[in-house]
Amino acid sequence: MKVVVWSKYHCPYCDQAKSALQQKNITFEERKIGDGWTKEELLEHIPAARTLPQIVINGDVIGGFNDLKKLLERDNIIGYGDGEI
Repeated sequence: MKVVVWSKYHCPYCDQAKSALQQKNITFEERKIGDGWTKEELLEHIPAARTLPQIVINGDVIGGFNDLKKLLERDNIIGYGDGEI
């Protein structure tokens, strides 16, 4: 499973999303705007993105922190999606 978290500095929801994944022992790649990644690169990968974080699992954009939280509460994250990020 490949998880990518698009985030930015000073973003409480970004921090909560990363913490939730860590609590479930799910490894992820962080793509932080302003730290090696740009807003333009985010929009190239996720054209509809308007907020952060944006979480991508196996190529499927699942949305932000609240969407991730719902998915984790259902314990439905393992094996989620099958595309490329």
